[in-house]
Amino acid sequence: MGERVGVVGVGLMGSAFSHHLLQSGFEVRGYDPDPQRMAELRERGGVAVDCPAAAAEGARWLLLSLPSSDVVREVVLGERGVLQGAAPGLIVADATTSRPQDSERIGTELAQHAIRFLDAAVSGTSAMAWKKDLVVIAGGTQADFEACRALFDAIGRACYRMGPVGSGALAKLVINLVLFGNRLALAEGLVLGVKAGMDGPSLLSVLQDAACSSKTMIDKGPKMLAGDYAAEGQVKTSLKDARLALEQGMRVGAPMLVGALWSQLQQAGYEQGLAEHDSVAFIEVLRQLAGLPRRV
Repeated sequence: MGERVGVVGVGLMGSAFSHHLLQSGFEVRGYDPDPQRMAELRERGGVAVDCPAAAAEGARWLLLSLPSSDVVREVVLGERGVLQGAAPGLIVADATTSRPQDSERIGTELAQHAIRFLDAAVSGTSAMAWKKDLVVIAGGTQADFEACRALFDAIGRACYRMGPVGSGALAKLVINLVLFGNRLALAEGLVLGVKAGMDGPSLLSVLQDAACSSKTMIDKGPKMLAGDYAAEGQVKTSLKDARLALEQGMRVGAPMLVGALWSQLQQAGYEQGLAEHDSVAFIEVLRQLAGLPRRV
């Protein structure tokens, strides 16, 4: 049996992480409040435990994949939390898309207990996670980053250290902001073309081969055209991420034109019942504005 990794949060992303870690020879002890996720972990060969503290016991690394930095704080410092099961020297790698300042605070508090911390956000969808086509963007000391290379290599295709704790989370928000712009431009273009009577698949094929081509067009274009919103990410998560990016823009005084528009479209999708759908379901809002029929 290989070295032990704890995983807290075995949802859309965490399930893929645990799979790859097991395939790479690690022993995985995982926790998630969803019993179905725990059953799936056991089927993959992992050990399901009953609290975050148990996931941390005896582990060299602990990987977090949670909805928000508020949940991270509760999981790490709350009742039966990570800190209660962690031994000094444990390295916590937080893959949650978090507020950078929250990551800084968590890192400082854990350091007081000799627990090492990196904010280790990932760029990619859950579908890309299963293909191990993720990029890890980490903030922390160089030594801690190097100590986590085996972990990052197991779940992604590349990893980058962006600076001290908090810089990984900030870089992830910048990546998301650029991604939002790509998805928004693609959705707007597809709606224009379809409303004008163009054949959608033919238009998408041209876009994917033209100067404007992007991974978004290949990964998400077919979903937009087909109205296939099986969740690889979710509208509610995208809305949370957009608000975090807007908050950082306000904090430093940077313009957030695309971020503001994306946030409003995600908010509209959320209010129209699309919260649990894939984040590109926002194209339905644009379709309605164009007078096209809603598909979900």
